[in-house]
Order: sequence, then structure tokens, then C-alpha cells
Amino acid sequence: MQKKHILFVSYDGMTDSLGQSQVLPYIREISKKNYRYTLISFEKDARYKQHHKTIESICANSEIDWIPISYSGSIPIISTIWNVYRLKREVFKLHKRRPIDLFHSRSHVPSLAAHSLFLKKNVPFLFDMRGFWADERVDGKVWDLSNPIFKKVYTFFKRKEIEFLIDAGAVISLTENGKDEILSWQSKQTTPRALREKKLDISVIPCCVDTELFNPLTVSSETKAALQISLEIQPDQFVLGYVGSIGTWYMLPEMLDFFKILLVTKPNAIFLFVSNEGDKVREQALQKGISENKIRVVSCLHSQVASYISLFTASIYFILPAYSKKASSPTKQAELMSMGIPVICNAGVGDSDLIVQKHHAGWVVTEFTEANYAGVIQDIVTRDFSEFSEISQSCKAIFALEKGAEIFENAYRRII
Repeated sequence: MQKKHILFVSYDGMTDSLGQSQVLPYIREISKKNYRYTLISFEKDARYKQHHKTIESICANSEIDWIPISYSGSIPIISTIWNVYRLKREVFKLHKRRPIDLFHSRSHVPSLAAHSLFLKKNVPFLFDMRGFWADERVDGKVWDLSNPIFKKVYTFFKRKEIEFLIDAGAVISLTENGKDEILSWQSKQTTPRALREKKLDISVIPCCVDTELFNPLTVSSETKAALQISLEIQPDQFVLGYVGSIGTWYMLPEMLDFFKILLVTKPNAIFLFVSNEGDKVREQALQKGISENKIRVVSCLHSQVASYISLFTASIYFILPAYSKKASSPTKQAELMSMGIPVICNAGVGDSDLIVQKHHAGWVVTEFTEANYAGVIQDIVTRDFSEFSEISQSCKAIFALEKGAEIFENAYRRII
């Protein structure tokens, strides 16, 4: 039987860590079935020059045809228009050369091309939302709606979002919270009739993880001991850990406030950041009056992250609980839980807090106050951490890559 031709388009680059952790693993897994992929991604020039050989090798080994497009981002809005124009041109050329059976569109910008191909050539598409993109731009203060240009762009993408939901063969949401929000739109009289009357096919796939790569059993005691020595961490020290970038959404000041209160009870504690943004961490820690010797920051390759996570006693991430975050699934949650590390998170971000509570995987901060932090910390310091021995198994039931790939493939089957 001839393999179905799937066009997968990502606005994130494959030479970016996100592409390597949240795109390629799915494609490689599903391509083992009766599918042949063409992958189009937008690549930043510096990262492409540094890592393109690695991505080419990965794609070749899985028979994935990779078409990288140089990402243009120098001029807001204008650059996006240029990127979309080049994407549409490439997509229609590809379809003429080798007909596409299904367009898997990852997020809103690629969906502009997917929707165009659907309207003109009747090629079905999967709207893999990844979140409420336009609302994220507003909540993250990238688009100021008091500016009439940004207001117009926001309105355009919110209108297109509705059109994608109406015309997509199926929809993927990262969270149950996001799915419920989308379904609630159908009951609003301001929603177009076509969406109100459509029976939406929405599946939920959180940001999954390679549970073999993030497996506590693969980190040897020798590796762990060597890392502790290099970072000047004693085996009996309490290590609060954070992994990933520190930017728009991640509430570094509040996490440092939490750590300061932890130090009252655990004066020997260390805050270890596995991040590329050491200068920002140290600067803000100094502003909070936290001694430099209490902070550790390490930058590493994605393949090394699991080894550093193994040093954590507990992990923390506070994310701005804005409206758009209903649809967000933190990749770090899957990585941390896969490593069996209990999580300290805040409420109001996707399904994150519900997962922690349901699977007894840590603690949820409900308010960013000293009193709330102190209550959580009191439970942490009195808890028997052997209670968290099942976190890794719980993670496999929620975040395993194989499960996510299976849901994607089932959506493909329903569409094609």
C-alpha cells in the first residue's frame, strides 16, 4: 500500500530545541506507520548553520523530506507576511509536484497556508493549535492593542482562528482547559453560526516527553556524584531546581521569593537553574538579597538535561496565569515528572495544577504571597519524599511520546 503523504509545517525551527523535543520525535514515531512526511520549518540562520547537519541526518534516517525556510523576523508584522507568502508559494509548488493527502499545521501562522490550500485544492488539514496564539501575543505584551495596527492584526488572527476551527478536519489542543474554552465559544451568540453548529473533533495532546531519555534509571550514581562535585553541591543538600528559559511567562522574581522563604527552614538549600540565562538569574537573585553561593546556573545540551534534573530534590516553575495560558502545556512538567521529581507550580496554567493534584506529584501555589509559600514549604519539609516514587509511572500515562503519536495518528485516520 502506498504511504499517505503528510505535509507537516512548523513555524518553530528544527534546529531549535523545541523542534527537536516537540516535533521530530512525533514525526519519527508516526512515520513508522503508513505515512511519508515532508517537513517544512522556519530556521534561524545562526542555529541552522550550526545544527543543520544533525537535523538532515535525523530526517534521512526516518525518510523525512525536510524543507527548511529561512526565518525572517527583523520587521514585526511585515516579516510574518513575508514568511507566510514564501510558505504558501512552497506549499503549492510541493502539492503540484507530489499531491498532499493531509496538511498537519502546527499553530496559527502555518494554518494560513493550510487553510489556503484547503480552500483552493480541497486538501484537508489538521489544526494543531498549540495554544491561543494571538492572545499570547497580547498577554505577553508583544502586541499592544492600543496601537491600531496591532489591534487589526489581533482581530485578523482571531477571525482566522474561528475559520480554522470550522474548516479543519480535526483540532489538537494541548490542554483539557483549552478544549473546554474552545467548546464554550460555541454557546456564544457572537460566534459565527458555522462554528456554533459544527461538531468539533478536538483531541488533547499535552507537550509529551521521551520517557527513555528522561528516565531516572539511566543516570548513574557516578554521573550524579560527578555533577554534584562540579557544582559544589553536597549529597544531603536540598536542591530546588528550575529547567528551561526565563522569559515572558516565567515568574522569576516570585520563584526567588519562594526560595528565600525556603531558606528560612532549609538554610543549606541550593537553587539550581538549568538554563542559558545565568546573568538574568544572578542579577535578580542579587536584587532579592539572595547570596550568590546559594545559586547555581548551568547551561547544557538537551541530551544532558536529564542528568542535571536528577540532582533536584524538588522542582519549581511559576508561569503567568493569563487568559491565553489556559491552553498551555509546559514541556518542563513532562520532563520533570518523567524524572520522578516532585513539582511546585502555580494554579491557572493549562492542566498543570490539576495533573499535579490528581497524581500526587507535588504542590500547587494558589497565591503569590509569603503566607501561601510558607504553607507549601511547611508541607515540603515535613513530607516523606518516598511518597513520590510513582511520579515517573504517572508521567508515562499522561506525557509518553508514544501516546501522543497514537492520538495524532488516530486524528489522521479520521481525516483521511
